[in-house]
Amino acid sequence: MSVIGHPLGDLPTVRMRCQRNEAVTTVNRARQRGYTVTTSFALDREQRAWCAELRTLAARRLHPLAAAGEPGRVNRPLVAALGELGLLARVLPEDGIVRAMDLCLLRESLAQESTAAETALALQGLGACPVVLAGTAEQRSRWLPEVVAGRAVTAFALSEPGAGSDAAALELRAEPAAHGWTLHGEKTWISNAPGADLHTVFARTRPGARAHGITAFLIPAGRPGLGGHPREMTGGHPVGTLTFDGVPVGPEDVVGEVDGGFRLAMRTLDLFRPSVGALAVGMARAALRAALAHAGERRAFGGPLKDLQAVSHQLAEMATRTEAAALLVHSAAAAHDAGAADVTGRSAMAKLYATETAQYVVDAAIQIHGARALEKGHLLEHLYREVRAPRIYEGATEVQRTVIARELYR
Repeated sequence: MSVIGHPLGDLPTVRMRCQRNEAVTTVNRARQRGYTVTTSFALDREQRAWCAELRTLAARRLHPLAAAGEPGRVNRPLVAALGELGLLARVLPEDGIVRAMDLCLLRESLAQESTAAETALALQGLGACPVVLAGTAEQRSRWLPEVVAGRAVTAFALSEPGAGSDAAALELRAEPAAHGWTLHGEKTWISNAPGADLHTVFARTRPGARAHGITAFLIPAGRPGLGGHPREMTGGHPVGTLTFDGVPVGPEDVVGEVDGGFRLAMRTLDLFRPSVGALAVGMARAALRAALAHAGERRAFGGPLKDLQAVSHQLAEMATRTEAAALLVHSAAAAHDAGAADVTGRSAMAKLYATETAQYVVDAAIQIHGARALEKGHLLEHLYREVRAPRIYEGATEVQRTVIARELYR
């Protein structure tokens, strides 16, 4: 039995919600009857045209801005361009319904032309998504217009030196104070830190309660006691450490419910995990195109490389795995937008398979190219540095397998 997800496009809110309710009802009825629900995820003509348009836009407008940025630092002109072009508004729409399919198609398309532009867009969405999902009216009106316009840069601060994959073990302390709490501790490997204007910070408000004692706080830059420093990472993206030395926060800074922060973090990651897979698919497609072009032009042993069975079979495997990864990503995104109950497992499958596939495809493309692909500035040299991190962040490969196995028995 198949459930059709939302088509891409700016539909009226009422119509969108009706479609979503109908999809949820269909999913629930199918489950009651014992069917395994598979969401339809074939892209229509408008979606394919939009993806082509995005790639052109990324190549012509965003890639030059990305190339002019300083490695390891927030590229504010690039973020501003994402706002001016309306791309951030597709990630964080006015109606408050964040659509996973939009996010995935954006990330997949941009990644094929500019991984820096793709990352800047994704980080804006990740940092602001908790506000969209659970923020107060005041928080939304104050910050979302600035984020969507590309004027305010966001950060999602969950990871700590002792709490990466095991996020429920985080130790940033929120100690009770006269008008709320004060934060003490450290966050690390935080994208856009320490250059962000706004941070969604997850802190422990109930000691010893693991996932049940974490609260999300919205903290602007310049808050007393908030510090940090950049970290030099392989991919050249802005990543850093945040330090909290008695940072004051009050009830007005809480995003969602007190002690409900872990659940909010997981809701955010359920949405963004398929899109990490989409980033990976974009990189795999770029590497595959480069390998196809090279194998068709490079001559060896009396003919083009593509005529050698070892090379042609490798290309066939690369193409097949890339397409399978894309289908898993699109399926997970459509399932999320349709309100399917098994979105956590689907998201984990999409991220796991797509990121592992991208690593394989980029490596295989380098093998086909030979030494030239390892020269500084070559597309594949760049992708080889970029492709490694997605297998770790927002849930490492091993964590995704654990999530999938757990969901199989629910």
